[in-house]
Amino acid sequence: MKVSVDSSRCEAHGMCEASDPEFFTLDEDGYSSIGLDKEVLAAQENQVRLGVQSCPMGALSISDD
Repeated sequence: MKVSVDSSRCEAHGMCEASDPEFFTLDEDGYSSIGLDKEVLAAQENQVRLGVQSCPMGALSISDD
């Protein structure tokens, strides 16, 4: 499983980071800095899915490659 952020949609609400601060990193202005296709460890999958779902702007997406 991989997660990507659409930087043009992120509005720095920080809801993703609140769900899993170890995975969802933010830049100095509070915008997601995970980039594209960040690999998710199996043990993190449930928490990361919650973080993706918590984004009010739908800026995060999951691919199950």
